[in-house]
Amino acid sequence: MTQDQLKLSVARSAIDYIVDDGIIGVGTGSTANMFIDELGKNKHRIKGAVASSEATAARLRSHNIPVLDLNEVDSIPVYIDGADEINTYGAMIKGGGGALTREKIIASAAEKFVCIADNSKLVHVLGKYPLPVEIVPMARSVVKRKLAALGGKPFLRLNKDKNSPFLTDNGNMIIDLMGLEITQPAEMEEKINNIVGVVTVGLFARQSADICLLGTNSGVNVLVFDR
Repeated sequence: MTQDQLKLSVARSAIDYIVDDGIIGVGTGSTANMFIDELGKNKHRIKGAVASSEATAARLRSHNIPVLDLNEVDSIPVYIDGADEINTYGAMIKGGGGALTREKIIASAAEKFVCIADNSKLVHVLGKYPLPVEIVPMARSVVKRKLAALGGKPFLRLNKDKNSPFLTDNGNMIIDLMGLEITQPAEMEEKINNIVGVVTVGLFARQSADICLLGTNSGVNVLVFDR
């Protein structure tokens, strides 16, 4: 199976986790987009969705799924999103699409976090994928120096034209930290979040997944984690 076929298999399996008449949190990225397309076929089952990015909100609206502001919502039974990397304990690196802060906020508000990913995303040690760190623009230089002191190589994320910094939906910049082996994700998450000027880091260890639907050539494996 191709990677896209594996992503589609978990997107379809995630429909089983929809709570009827509930509100669903939806992440950002290629696998989340496939889930949104499947959700569009089942929109009659839900009251609406909370989106983790403007791009996700636009895709939800294209399927006539009501998009709600998180401040208007009292309960989110389930949040469904992909991962750039996930380990065997449910800790993840997320933020390749630049939506890490809103993703983490919605995940924290949800009763259950279901990660959907193909099996290439499962790793024993996090860090081969660059670790995104959303920062306040004026703190760029000082945060880069402090991140470098942790042992990684920080690079400012640029737009596709390579001539200007990438900006998140929140108007912030992202530093991608490369070359780390993250053996203690929760501790690293706390350490980076404590750097003044950091909005949040794309380590989801303290806010880890409850379940991962992992697409493999032999079917969808369901991994259940204890928080």
